[in-house]
Amino acid sequence: MAPRHLASITLGTLLVACGDPSLPSDDGEGSGEDTLPGTTTSTTEPGTTTSTTNPGTSSNSGTTSTSSTTDPDPTTGSDPDGDTGPSVYFDLGIIPDAPMFCDEGSGDVEFSYIWVSNSTQGTISKINTETLVEEGRFYTRPDLNGNPSRTSVSLTGNVAVANRNGGLTKFYANPDDCTDSNGNGIINTSTGPADIKACGQEECMAWHTPMVYVSQRPVAWTQGTFNEASCAIEDEKVWTSGTPDGNFVEVVLVDGDTGVIEATIPIPGVSGGYYGIYGTSVNLNGDMAVAQLGGGTLVNVDLNTLAVQTWPTPAGGYGMTVDQDGYVWTCSYQAGRFDPVTETWQQASVGGSGGCMSDGGDILWMANNPMIGINRNTLLVEYSIPLPEYVHGVSVDYQGYVWGVSMTASAYRVDPVTGTYDTVGGLVNPYTYSDMTGFALNNVGHGGAPSG
Repeated sequence: MAPRHLASITLGTLLVACGDPSLPSDDGEGSGEDTLPGTTTSTTEPGTTTSTTNPGTSSNSGTTSTSSTTDPDPTTGSDPDGDTGPSVYFDLGIIPDAPMFCDEGSGDVEFSYIWVSNSTQGTISKINTETLVEEGRFYTRPDLNGNPSRTSVSLTGNVAVANRNGGLTKFYANPDDCTDSNGNGIINTSTGPADIKACGQEECMAWHTPMVYVSQRPVAWTQGTFNEASCAIEDEKVWTSGTPDGNFVEVVLVDGDTGVIEATIPIPGVSGGYYGIYGTSVNLNGDMAVAQLGGGTLVNVDLNTLAVQTWPTPAGGYGMTVDQDGYVWTCSYQAGRFDPVTETWQQASVGGSGGCMSDGGDILWMANNPMIGINRNTLLVEYSIPLPEYVHGVSVDYQGYVWGVSMTASAYRVDPVTGTYDTVGGLVNPYTYSDMTGFALNNVGHGGAPSG
């Protein structure tokens, strides 16, 4: 049988929005444990507003289904609905005093996409995670020279993409949200990889905000605010960061509806190391957590006050993420787990390489070949799934599949239980290892299942 679906989108959004997930608490729940076998623990100085650290180091898509071996074969829990497939479950209990007009829907996710950058082509691909069909491909900068990389999906299902050469762009996932700018009565938007429209003609481009940076990589949505009266998510923001000269680093907060820059926050004492900030994610409050390539500095920017905290990063990282317990992870061959309450690190050599993401349970998935799954509590490797090639990015979708994105032409949808995978081809030098499905944003809390 097919993997389980989430509950209805509107209900799922309401339920999680009304919940109260929390960061690791001072009473020890969710905070750093004693040193684990095969791991090391380090304590950082309390977070400061400034810190000086060493700089970081430097067609059409076809699909195939293939079987591979998962080693070792992990033990998985039984599905209470009797379905088989990735075991990802969500608490869909009753929320007291919930407005009943929000309780509607068929019980299925309305749509689910993974957004992958085709860096050298200057485009982004919109791939349906259920059908594996690429439903759209879009230029990310008007001059076609964006060199896009990281993507981030909001809880309303829309995507923001950062261009390495500067500039941030938002696309709507649902054509119903797009604007008929030429008044011809239809929405002119890409239908696939052979139908890329010019930026001025693509009516599902919500906005493009030019930014002058020599390196602009990270991007992450905030959760926004859930309006129970209208049963809608409002006031979404987008975080990004860039370096204008390869040395100075700044963080930018953008209005998610308009693309207008609301704040620019300098990060003093942090060397750009040319690339600047390399990866980002948010916690349950929408605060921005950012990491540098190869180590350097971990930075937190408060969404409400814009206050900056920094900590040295002992575990060299490439990718990074925040999990449902509030831990910040830096990922490469090592996994580094930072507890923002105790300000301590746990580290272990696990054999990862690029991006990483929690599956909403005990496993943190890490890109490489084989793709690695480690236990978030013990930092021990529990999954090792061989793929046809190295994957640099990893993400989880709403059926519980784990996606790996290569750097050549393919993305792989992996069933972590069976070790089988499906292949989506036709990409052009893809390079994405951020929250390309929106799962990580939903997973940290104070949000809900996105509409895309």
